[in-house]
Amino acid sequence: MIEDALAFGRDTTHVAPRSASPMPELAGNALVLSAGPRPAVHGFRSMRLRTALFASLLSIGLLSSAYAYERNWSIPADTGVVGVEQAQLDPAWWVARQGEPDRVILDAQAIAAQNAKLMQLDDSMFDLDTLPASLDRARVAAWIDGLSKRPTRTLYDERGRTIANADLDAIVDNVNLAAIPTSQPTRFGLVVHRADLRTFPTRTRVFTSNDDHDIDRFQESGLFPGDPVAIVHESRDGKWLFVVNTRYAAWIEKRLVAEGRRDDVLAYGKRTPFRIVTGARATTVYTPEEPGVSELQLDMGVRVPVIAGWPVGKAVNGQHGYTSHVIELPVRNDDGTLRFAPALLPRREPTADAPLALTPRNLIQQGFKFLGERYGWGHSYNARDCSGFVSEIYRSMGVQLPRNTSDQAVSPALNRIAFDEKDSHAKRMAIVRELQVGDLVYIPGHVMMVIGNLDGEPYVIHDTTGLSFAGSDGQTVRAKTNGVTVSPLTPLLFNGKLTFVDRITNIQRIRP
Repeated sequence: MIEDALAFGRDTTHVAPRSASPMPELAGNALVLSAGPRPAVHGFRSMRLRTALFASLLSIGLLSSAYAYERNWSIPADTGVVGVEQAQLDPAWWVARQGEPDRVILDAQAIAAQNAKLMQLDDSMFDLDTLPASLDRARVAAWIDGLSKRPTRTLYDERGRTIANADLDAIVDNVNLAAIPTSQPTRFGLVVHRADLRTFPTRTRVFTSNDDHDIDRFQESGLFPGDPVAIVHESRDGKWLFVVNTRYAAWIEKRLVAEGRRDDVLAYGKRTPFRIVTGARATTVYTPEEPGVSELQLDMGVRVPVIAGWPVGKAVNGQHGYTSHVIELPVRNDDGTLRFAPALLPRREPTADAPLALTPRNLIQQGFKFLGERYGWGHSYNARDCSGFVSEIYRSMGVQLPRNTSDQAVSPALNRIAFDEKDSHAKRMAIVRELQVGDLVYIPGHVMMVIGNLDGEPYVIHDTTGLSFAGSDGQTVRAKTNGVTVSPLTPLLFNGKLTFVDRITNIQRIRP
């Protein structure tokens, strides 16, 4: 699945208490918050003394790591989220804090080398260009069986009713594993509309709880117009295809894929000139003449070829094209085959003729373009989840990432810092204090992107179902953000017991 099996969003982000006084008092093993004023900014000496005190308390077991904070935190009344003022919800606020906001972190050549390294070293990626002309049964069955295993736990439908065994049997039977031939030609296609990738060939939504219907356990990921796939199997009912994309292998509705010649499919995403979507999304012009390209949504990072030399004054689907970019999009014929059609992408839509430069400014601004968008497990709800969120930010700058947090976090192709349970809180904090804009921070099942720091505290933007943190009374506060959210990192708590810092498994840096 896209995130850890625990579904981070349900359990999610907690934050530590921010005492009203510079120094906490202890009552037994509990942290008691004293009343009194606190300075807005702590000096180096007071921070050092506080750090030494907390380290001492931890070493003698009087203070749990969940409350080992090196500064005081408050919950502003106008946001209800620890450490976040309204001003900090503006990307310009964070850009202004950067000493060199337009510093190029990796140039185009370095990014190309990074992407090639990812494809070479990361087993979670699929290089469609290297697939053989034919596929044997064992390889196809391994792809499908690796994903579409019959669930062993109880599942519920959208009304909270238990999914009957007979219904589950029918879903599993539709996989049709027995029909995989001994050998088959490798077929290719292009996605023609934003599409869900599913665990099984079904639209049935299933949940592990009878009262929480946000996380559909059959939802895997999403693909976008122009994404190439290898078509390797068809469901028993003929309505679904099992496809292999560069970053994922899963089931997709057959009506959303157009099958074409290998060369046409694999060349589409490499054609020039092109436009790349730099906003959260862009939309083509409405046209009744060509419904397949009418009001088509293109998400951040989607790249589409421009038709060079389109004759001036020649109509595009009944409309003059001078106010738009004339692009070419894949369309599915009635028989399922691929053709290409011109479409108009208005110049008002947020696109560029090259990937954005990988700079602190662009990383911050791209992340904030999704601010407030609802959390969508596996790209459901026409949105995205935490790993999809960071992937799309980086994709708008030409950088490819694995799809899932579990793969992103350990990718050997990235600049990785790994942690284990033996790493002390002090060691972790020392590394956390050095985080830079764009760094990706992983805890089990979740990823956050650093957007800067405030008084030495790193802040992150992330797509999450909620944040948890301690209030002024020391009790855990739960903010059901359920979307793209800004927060400080160090006060976040996991299950009200551990800080996120103590749950970090990896940090990935897309920089030299």
